[in-house]
Amino acid sequence: MLSRLRTTWSLRPCVSVCRWAHTKEKGKPLMLSPRTNKGMAFSLLERQILGIHGLLPPKVETQDIQAMRFQNNLKKMTDPLQKYIYLMGIQERNEKLFYRVLMEDIEELMPIVYTPTVGLACTHYGHIFRRPKGLFISILDKGHIRSILDNWPETDVAAVVVTDGERILGLGDLGVYGMGIPVGKLCLYTACAGIRPESCLPVVIDVGTNNETLLRDPMYMGLYQERDHSQAYDDLIDEFMEAVVDKYGQDTLIQFEDFGNHNAFRFLRKYREKYCTFNDDIQGTASVALAGLLAAQRAIGKPITEHRVLFLGAGEAALGIANLIVMAMMEKGMTQAEARNKIWMYDKHGLLVKVSLFDKDINNQNICHMPAIFIQSLNLSFSFLLPGVSGAGRLFTSDVIKVMGTLNERPIIFALSNPTNKAECTAEDAYTLTDGRCLFASGSPFGPVTLSDGRVITPGQGNNAYIFPGVALAVILSGVRHISDTVFLEAAKTLAEQLTDKELEEGRLYPPLSNIREVSVRMAVKVVEFVYSNGMAFRYPEPVDKDSFVRSTMWDTQYDSFLPDTYDWPAVSFSPKTN
Repeated sequence: MLSRLRTTWSLRPCVSVCRWAHTKEKGKPLMLSPRTNKGMAFSLLERQILGIHGLLPPKVETQDIQAMRFQNNLKKMTDPLQKYIYLMGIQERNEKLFYRVLMEDIEELMPIVYTPTVGLACTHYGHIFRRPKGLFISILDKGHIRSILDNWPETDVAAVVVTDGERILGLGDLGVYGMGIPVGKLCLYTACAGIRPESCLPVVIDVGTNNETLLRDPMYMGLYQERDHSQAYDDLIDEFMEAVVDKYGQDTLIQFEDFGNHNAFRFLRKYREKYCTFNDDIQGTASVALAGLLAAQRAIGKPITEHRVLFLGAGEAALGIANLIVMAMMEKGMTQAEARNKIWMYDKHGLLVKVSLFDKDINNQNICHMPAIFIQSLNLSFSFLLPGVSGAGRLFTSDVIKVMGTLNERPIIFALSNPTNKAECTAEDAYTLTDGRCLFASGSPFGPVTLSDGRVITPGQGNNAYIFPGVALAVILSGVRHISDTVFLEAAKTLAEQLTDKELEEGRLYPPLSNIREVSVRMAVKVVEFVYSNGMAFRYPEPVDKDSFVRSTMWDTQYDSFLPDTYDWPAVSFSPKTN
């Protein structure tokens, strides 16, 4: 902490002036740093000792009062983007207060700091920009990434979230504006799983953009060039991965986020056996979707092996979900071929009819353009589960939903595309068109739906935040170096188990978001147990009480004291002995 209080000595020869400057500056860095600032919660003694007395109003406030003030101000706002700007402003001034406010009202504020509002914030990034957060690396920095990492002020980084901005949510190529996604993800690392914020590093890699609107926007903050897809791009990503491990260690977690479909699977295959890495769009989405299906089977009374699944969309999310469902079916005794025969996929070209879709390379898919009408595929497949991961809004028409209701007593409909306007259908449509029989989940939040008979159903949100914070915490604590898909299968089962019978009766497929921190802790404990029992952990000795171990490491929002450690000496004499 002493290093934080040091200041540069003046070059003036007057020693007394230098001492005066040092005294007056020693507390200012604490006030100016969001990591240490407490605002009016600095005690009177702290203000006096740190030399900041008089720089704050006289009142000494508790964090409770500070949180109440910000919560009251938030309630006065109606525009989600304004709420986002206000919340990020708190984070820039007082980090612990920001997380206190976020954690106390996570169900209300998660849609602000992450989907769907973060998508709006990304599209307006250059227009609402106030202060840089994270590390910006461009293709012009090739050959110098390690020196850029050295510029990051924190040295003990445990988790990196990186994007190249090519496929931000369902919004497409936003280039450097995609920085809002890693920032938002890492906010949830801390809020949901208690991972220390100083251990988290958001990164955007700028290789240009093919978004013509941004290339003409004077407020755009990235390179004004078309996206580079040459070998130089691959070399840049290679250099980045090597530099991160060289700087922070082999067990540094690197989460890929919102890369284009053509790169997402390619990089996952390329790096998963060499680095501690995962792709949340593929593996996180798959895990949360499978958890919803496992919960739904409790309501339906049919095992997962009896479900047939028709996907609308065949991108990275769909293929990731399909692969994890196949793994879950195989765990129940099916062969791989039998499990794959339960999976159908439909994209903009028509119904995919070749099993090559499981090769995880959408560029190698063999497709059939018949039947060209989605509803014909629905009738043909007799699906129990209808996941929408198309990235296009309202493709589950009333006819599609009604057919699902006709084919199944309890149809399962997942409208997983983000943000809200990209969802394949609304919760209200899903429930009203199936007379409330449907089991529904969405990627972005929908409010409770009141049916004509007076029943109120609370839709589930298949939010990846149920998965990635807990998995990340477990991976970091246990020193995992390579993350297997079996980890995400275990996470899905753990999440499904946490849904109570009462919540299932209410129509939920996921626990309430208000309980997500406890959900994440329990998931981290189960995953820690899993990786140690399966030889994936590299941090020893293995903790005996894993629940206590996980909880003891979690960061909290209590303010630190900046008072020195003072104490009295026992009565001693400092007089020399006399003969």
